[in-house]
Amino acid sequence: MISVQKILEVNHKIFGYVKTTPLQENDTLSDKYGCKVLLKREDLQLGRSYKIRGAFNKISSLNEDERATGVVCASAGNHAQGVALSCAKLEIKGTIFMPKTAPQQKVDKVKQFGKEFTTIRLVGDTFDDAYAEARKFQKETGKIFIPPFDDEKIVEGQATVGKEIYEQENEHIDYVFIPIGGGGLAAGVGSYFKQVSPETKIIGVEPAGAASMQLSFKHGKVTALENMDKFVDGAAVAKVGELNFQICQEVVDEICSVAEGKTCTVILQMYNDDAIVVEPSGALSIAALDFYKDQIKGKTVVCIVSGGNNDITRMEEIKERSMLHEGLKHYFIINFPRRAGSFQDFVNNILGPRDEISFFEYNSKKTSGDTVPGMLGVELMHKEDLQAIIKNLDDNGFGYELLNANKMLFDYLVK
Repeated sequence: MISVQKILEVNHKIFGYVKTTPLQENDTLSDKYGCKVLLKREDLQLGRSYKIRGAFNKISSLNEDERATGVVCASAGNHAQGVALSCAKLEIKGTIFMPKTAPQQKVDKVKQFGKEFTTIRLVGDTFDDAYAEARKFQKETGKIFIPPFDDEKIVEGQATVGKEIYEQENEHIDYVFIPIGGGGLAAGVGSYFKQVSPETKIIGVEPAGAASMQLSFKHGKVTALENMDKFVDGAAVAKVGELNFQICQEVVDEICSVAEGKTCTVILQMYNDDAIVVEPSGALSIAALDFYKDQIKGKTVVCIVSGGNNDITRMEEIKERSMLHEGLKHYFIINFPRRAGSFQDFVNNILGPRDEISFFEYNSKKTSGDTVPGMLGVELMHKEDLQAIIKNLDDNGFGYELLNANKMLFDYLVK
């Protein structure tokens, strides 16, 4: 556990280089859950994420020779921006490895923040690929590696988020929800709260497709994921940090996982309701509130909005994932009778007045029987409307396959 004294020293050290971000009550969420919901707005931080805190603390701790050698890091985006900003502020050369799948918006921001002090190398498909290449480069060049999360200096810097939260809220805080990727933020914030407010419940939140801390807790040791959904790129880590795991075992009370589609729903809601732009990992803490709605009623709750680096080009995918998760979008394979007007009959007799066709594709030359298979995407106003479509298909004798219920076909035909 990181001591309170050390966290106070680090906070003094990085003060002036890092913003003190606001802790804001969100009326929409407070009304929805019947409690006081406060958002720690690290999306308003320099680089639009908390990552500069740890990166600056680590890099500013280097001696003169190490600074002259330069630094190297690996990141899916936010740590890269934190390192780039730190390099520019301290005028230290840095090489930053990022996966090729990193959102272009984050790549562009790293270039902007690092100015002439940083060089970007895009390698591999995941953070772990970029990490391996960065480590190889570090051994070949002797540059100083700046870890994204598994380092005491990094954790100390992230811990200052906890200090700010505690000092900004005058009332007792009952719950703090913290997104977990590699575990540095949870280890740092949890360390501070367990010493100054041990009654506060610390809840770690991971994406369901990359729940590496939850898996490690289950096995009692750091355990790597065999498969991972990379969508929540800021928290999609196959293996959490060893140091962070040890600290989180002491300071995190519970870990929950949130479906990627649910984070997409939160992203859309936060933008529509409050004009707040959050990235998928930044939505995790808010998305977890549904699982704790009974426990948090009447309580004071903090959700750390860890980042706001969301690429606008991803919004169609975000909407799609949200609608699929909420049961508002469904894909079918439909066997249409091979005759004129069969599609019009389908529209008139199968779909409801509020149902919308969002996708349709067929090729009558592919088959020579009495029916023609077509792939159809339907958007609903209410998820319950699906049952009416199913009943109408059965009553009217249409052969069909609901692709949402068949993961193998869905992944092959839709994704």
